[in-house]
Amino acid sequence: MTVELKGGEASDIGAPGAADVVIEARAVEKTYDTGTVKVVALRQVSLRVRRGEMVAIMGPSGCGKTTLLNCLSGLDDFDSGLVLINGADIAKMADDRKTEFRARDMGFVFQTYNLLPVLNAVENVELPLIVSGTKPKVARELALQSLDRVHLRAQAGNRPAQLSGGQRQRVTIARALVNRPAIMWADEPTGALDSATATEIMDLIVDLNQSAHQTCVIVTHDPKVAARCHRTIHMEDGVIARENTQAEMVAAANGH
Repeated sequence: MTVELKGGEASDIGAPGAADVVIEARAVEKTYDTGTVKVVALRQVSLRVRRGEMVAIMGPSGCGKTTLLNCLSGLDDFDSGLVLINGADIAKMADDRKTEFRARDMGFVFQTYNLLPVLNAVENVELPLIVSGTKPKVARELALQSLDRVHLRAQAGNRPAQLSGGQRQRVTIARALVNRPAIMWADEPTGALDSATATEIMDLIVDLNQSAHQTCVIVTHDPKVAARCHRTIHMEDGVIARENTQAEMVAAANGH
């Protein structure tokens, strides 16, 4: 992985071969201009993520971790630098092409679930397929298969209000994975959950990573969540300050 350390010093840590890299960022910069003040959110950020890796991004509020996730996934534009997803330069894509690319190759999991309350679980999961033009019968079968993967097929007819917080997040994960995307992006996926349910959700994400070789990038404040990932990137003031191995994060989460 190539990381940009404080002071602009580049470090190449276990750089994978080009064929293994699914996410690559080179010198990405992002500044928010409010009209009265400019806030530099990302400063020359460079990184690589291998296919099948689970990578956590940690740091204090306002350090740029969610901005980085949004820029890597194409949800937000950046000012300079390069982002390649499966070798594709997302900054050069037209908006409709970028939307199609995200729908096909990416899945998103957020803290607030973002489920439509008037739709039941299977309808929420199949919605991205319907919007992208998949035939309803095919979309329904794929949605049920995705609910199977998160052990919620029996709740397919339940609306969000009839589900627990953990079940709602499982539906969100099912929706994120219904297209079998190359990457799952998760922004504080356990942030709204109690500790037991958070562990349950991370057990599921780890199982999906191991069984389907699913690449996952997870923004989190929780060291216990980061300890379930292969490695953890720490951000400070818009730069990648350091990274830790899984063993180091396990020790930190256990207070060692």
